[in-house]
Amino acid sequence: MQSAISPQDRSFNYGDGIFTTIQVRAGEIQLWSLHLQRLQRSARQLMFGDIDWDLVTAQARSAITMSEQVVKILISRGEGGRGYGCSGVTSPRIYVSSSAMPDYTEAQKGICLGLATLQLAVQPVLAGLKHNNRLEQVLIKQQLKGSAYDDLLVLDQLGFVTEASAANVLFCREGNWYTPELTRAGVAGVMRQNIMQQLPVQEVNWQLDELKTVDAIAVCNALMGIVPVRRFCNRDLSLTPVQQMRTQVVC
Repeated sequence: MQSAISPQDRSFNYGDGIFTTIQVRAGEIQLWSLHLQRLQRSARQLMFGDIDWDLVTAQARSAITMSEQVVKILISRGEGGRGYGCSGVTSPRIYVSSSAMPDYTEAQKGICLGLATLQLAVQPVLAGLKHNNRLEQVLIKQQLKGSAYDDLLVLDQLGFVTEASAANVLFCREGNWYTPELTRAGVAGVMRQNIMQQLPVQEVNWQLDELKTVDAIAVCNALMGIVPVRRFCNRDLSLTPVQQMRTQVVC
């Protein structure tokens, strides 16, 4: 585990890294196999050097200091000289940190969802990955800060519904669940994957007009779990389908 960041670290210089944010509950890491699988898949996609995944697992567990908390794992490609090229880069660097668990009690009662003006860049090679280039999300959070909403729905540059500011989205229509297909932009979240492994959820390419006929919307991530949307822009939504989903999914 790295305790300090070198000025030559490629994550620091270029965002050349990946990360995952994990919930610790009752002193145990939640959904670890899915977090690990995503880290491994992302490292392969970005052609990182060899990583000792047993060591990553051990370091994640050693970071637990409280029964309820957050553990974050960030993996940089490594350290290297000036320039984008990867020649001479060291082996990947692993950074593990921990923080207090946020309180999502109020959010679990239902949130108000608006629409972000910023649209995500379309880049299929990076779609789905939780890489360290998060400036789009930083700007979306800035817009959210000055809005009347709890979160914002985000489209990609082609106008397709993609995700929320830091969560995936699911839509219920006539008892069936749908979620955006993340082949152009967005992050394939661990909680989204967990839900899809337990319930029939269809991946779709929807634009905003499709949302006029949905009955319910949920947002989800590994920390807050499954959260109902009680109002999207100026339209009230049913909380019941999301509440039912929460009873069916083991988180």
